[in-house]
Amino acid sequence: MTFIVRPTKLVDCELHGGDSGAELFLVEGDSASKTVARVRDSRFQAVLPMQGKPMNAAKASVKSIEKNQLFTKLVEALGTGWGDAFDLTAMRYQRVILLFDPDADGIHCGALMLIFFDRMLRPLIDANRLAVVQPPLFEISARGYSDTLHAYTDEHYHKLRDALDAKGIAYSKRRYRGLASMNDETLHETCLDPDSRSIHLLQRQDAAAALAAFGGKR
Repeated sequence: MTFIVRPTKLVDCELHGGDSGAELFLVEGDSASKTVARVRDSRFQAVLPMQGKPMNAAKASVKSIEKNQLFTKLVEALGTGWGDAFDLTAMRYQRVILLFDPDADGIHCGALMLIFFDRMLRPLIDANRLAVVQPPLFEISARGYSDTLHAYTDEHYHKLRDALDAKGIAYSKRRYRGLASMNDETLHETCLDPDSRSIHLLQRQDAAAALAAFGGKR
């Protein structure tokens, strides 16, 4: 009998398979994992926390990559193997979604994970099964608006602020300090709900941009 090992910190979902709609969210740390796990739909959304910043796979040997605990746990969760042994048909989820904090560290983590996927799991990218969801950076409550406004970058916030100021509309703002600081409703609406979140499929050109930004040689 063959025993299949899954990461102990994987919060798995009920559905699995390439056409199941199942999603594996990669998040930063246990706090973010617990927050997302509380809000997710357990039928088709799984969560796996990273521990620490990912290795730069562009600067490491394959041997070093395959010994990296973060990467090995991820591949165990996916069930695909990696490198020349990668098998897309064995993937336990329809897609992998990067969901990191909307700050400099989160952006860096996302870029490093994309570099890893491009080097070791590239067929997953080519099959349009790797995506990113960007959480909002600011919450804006404006007088006369029934819905809360969300800004995803500093520039976006300044545009919304200037538009409200021009109309003489009073408002208050809150800057999120990561996924764990968001209320459940906002996290669900902006990051988890397929009907309301904004999701971007990652492609080889995105990986090339990440590689250009953070250096390293293949």
